[in-house]
Amino acid sequence: MEEHIVIIGNGISGVTAARHIRKLSDKKITIVSAETDYFFSRTALMYVYMGHMKFEHTQPYENWFWEKNRIELRKGFVKQIETTSKTLHFAEGDTLQYDKLIIATGSKPNKFGWPGQDLNGVMGMYHKQDLDNLEKYAPNKKVCKHAVIVGGGLIGIELAEMLNSREIPVTFLVRENSFWNGVLPEGESAMINRHIKNHHIDLRLGVNLKEIKADENGQVKSAVIAETGEEIACNVVGLTAGVSPNIDFIKDSDIETGRGVKVNRYLETNIPDVYAIGDCAEQHEGINGRRPIEAVWYTGRMMGETVAQTICGNRIQYNPGHWFNSAKFLDIEYQTYGWVFASPREGETHFHWKHEDDTKCITINTEAATGKFIGINNFGIRLRHEVFDRWLTEERTTDYVVEHLAEANFDPEFYKRFEKDILNAYKSKAVIV
Repeated sequence: MEEHIVIIGNGISGVTAARHIRKLSDKKITIVSAETDYFFSRTALMYVYMGHMKFEHTQPYENWFWEKNRIELRKGFVKQIETTSKTLHFAEGDTLQYDKLIIATGSKPNKFGWPGQDLNGVMGMYHKQDLDNLEKYAPNKKVCKHAVIVGGGLIGIELAEMLNSREIPVTFLVRENSFWNGVLPEGESAMINRHIKNHHIDLRLGVNLKEIKADENGQVKSAVIAETGEEIACNVVGLTAGVSPNIDFIKDSDIETGRGVKVNRYLETNIPDVYAIGDCAEQHEGINGRRPIEAVWYTGRMMGETVAQTICGNRIQYNPGHWFNSAKFLDIEYQTYGWVFASPREGETHFHWKHEDDTKCITINTEAATGKFIGINNFGIRLRHEVFDRWLTEERTTDYVVEHLAEANFDPEFYKRFEKDILNAYKSKAVIV
């Protein structure tokens, strides 16, 4: 009888695992999801609302793909995992047996017990249901006269851009005194503050949400700022104060959890034949200084590929390599390779360059004693991942990186180049902080 692999979650991690298990074996595969019938690109949800594509365009695979590849899809909400009998219990009352289980349930938006946080018109921006709610409560500026966003991370800036695209006025509440300054160095964060305001978004820094008030119909009426008591009339509140692993249904099982499902370097849990991957997995054996939980698309994909090898008899460790990420701050594209922290750590220095148009900048982190290149943040200039990955592996110096920056440029032909300006600024040492 075929070994039955059950995967809970149809995001990038779970689907990648299923695809690679199928490439490597004839095992029976079932993907369970309560969110949607088919896998979709979560990062593309914003472009559906902005009118750049339809939801069906976010599905990388045609509907026939799953049957052709003998991957069974089952829609349902798992409320309990019974590991001794290897049984999943669904909210609807039915059950499903597995031989090996992969937990790939992703993240959920953080809520901090704010009064009114579950009112109609309050939503995150992570799930397909959030997109549906946004279309319901903020289809246009006539229905939604004002929106408030709480939380200044990458999801918050995406939601602000989405609402802005439909000319819905936005007030953006950020508890930090500068946007995303727990991650970005001061010069970059300040540039993004200005960029947000230039898009006519009402950015409020250093403030917290106190409560969300309801109208007589149980729908959002206003949001109240904790520090001042100011009440901002609004029809929608977006809660984008980060995400956390979506593992509530596991808490009463014997699977070990912390913030996420605890796994080793092989993505194995404390229970034989149970694995966890993606946003919900928490590494308890540190990997090269990386965070125990990384809610990043590409690491989820890599975990899916890794666990498939292990399940199919080639037990290998998860090795994500050098840190990198990319995002978009309205019109400004952002990439980071290696490690650049908000402030230089002991023994490190930052070189910062910003173009006079206030939409392009880089920050390079260097080991002071040796000159070794540690990492780079770049805004508004596209740089090639494979080049920086190689330079980090080769442990190049920052001198080398700046002198060869043109090799990494990925901007389209005829775009203005800035390597000479950056090199001249670097040589002058005028802007080292």
